[in-house]
Amino acid sequence: MSSSPKTTSQYLLQLPVLVAALGYLVDMYDLFLFSVVRVPSLKALGVVGDQLLPEGVFLLNMQLAGLLIGGVLWGVLGDKKGRLSVLFGSILLYSLANLANGMVTNLSQYAVLRFIAGIGLAGELGAGITLVAEILPQKLRGYGSILVATMGVWGGVLAYFVADLFEWRISYYVGGGLGLLLLVLRVNVFESGLFVQLKDKKVSRGNIGMLFTKSRFSKYMLAILVGVPLWFVVGILITFSPEFGLSRGLPDPVIAGKAVMLAFSGQAIGDIVSGVLSQRLQSRKKAIGIFIILSFTLMVVYLLAPITTNTQFYILCACLGFCNGYWTLFIILAAELFGTNLRATVATSVPNFVRGATIPLGAIFVALKPSLGVTNGALVIGATVVVIALIALYFLDETFTKDMNYEE
Repeated sequence: MSSSPKTTSQYLLQLPVLVAALGYLVDMYDLFLFSVVRVPSLKALGVVGDQLLPEGVFLLNMQLAGLLIGGVLWGVLGDKKGRLSVLFGSILLYSLANLANGMVTNLSQYAVLRFIAGIGLAGELGAGITLVAEILPQKLRGYGSILVATMGVWGGVLAYFVADLFEWRISYYVGGGLGLLLLVLRVNVFESGLFVQLKDKKVSRGNIGMLFTKSRFSKYMLAILVGVPLWFVVGILITFSPEFGLSRGLPDPVIAGKAVMLAFSGQAIGDIVSGVLSQRLQSRKKAIGIFIILSFTLMVVYLLAPITTNTQFYILCACLGFCNGYWTLFIILAAELFGTNLRATVATSVPNFVRGATIPLGAIFVALKPSLGVTNGALVIGATVVVIALIALYFLDETFTKDMNYEE
């Protein structure tokens, strides 16, 4: 007697999907905890005045460099050894590094541990999204991205409240503890069926060299470029919101942690809207394009609107976050572009190269600041990355109806 087909909720509430969503929550908690505790942690280590910005940029760049390297390492491992190998290894490395972050006594230690934590974090989202994309049927992949993204974004919100309630070192201990708890939950997670089938086939898996054919490399680079505006908003506009608030002459200093919390609260709503929109339009590209245009509109308002109060500024941070709500949808698109034997490599490395784009963007921002000022420098960079992203999106294939059961 055949069993009845699964309902939508049964598909979405499978343990691998839920664990991937919780993994993204822990991922986002740590990624933005530094944005929240940047100033108090640096001050505690003896950094003051004008050195807060450059030292903060340096530590952020160390974390992003770790993400870049880890994105490639974990991606290859995910295609060679399986999605679960990444979900276990990445969270263990992240957790231990985060616990050690709470014990630093100088900037050199802080920098090394942010780098190691970055490597650990790099595998979380890509492996989780790959697992979700391969487990869920085509018609539900967009809803899976909503669940993962929404849970993840609340990690940024959690980072704010934990840092607000506790001293910055305790905040890092909490992140490490959450990671270890998640590691225990992952013991019963099962591997992607598509990857299990792939292991029995004589096909090259996780081979970086396969990306360097003309057609694959162009798809890979275009996918990265589509996501760059996301991390311009997060890595520049929100992370350095205190500096933007100061340039606007606001009556009170802007609290970076509050700006991050509001931006991610807005993104939680945006993730839901973009996922539903993608399902309704039957298109990844159309939904992403709409959100990129919305994002640029809010960038302009954030930088140029005549605001006079901190409340108005914080509302704009939340609106910017909402327009950033295509992050996980964009990673689903990247995963759908490539076959099972390269899918984890792509889905893990693409978002981390996007995150890593904050390094050159930050350097350009610092270089333009003396001549153009904070506002105009950011506007020039923002307009440039948005135009490039829209052009890249135009040349990518639509993947909404694409079957995941194929190899490169």
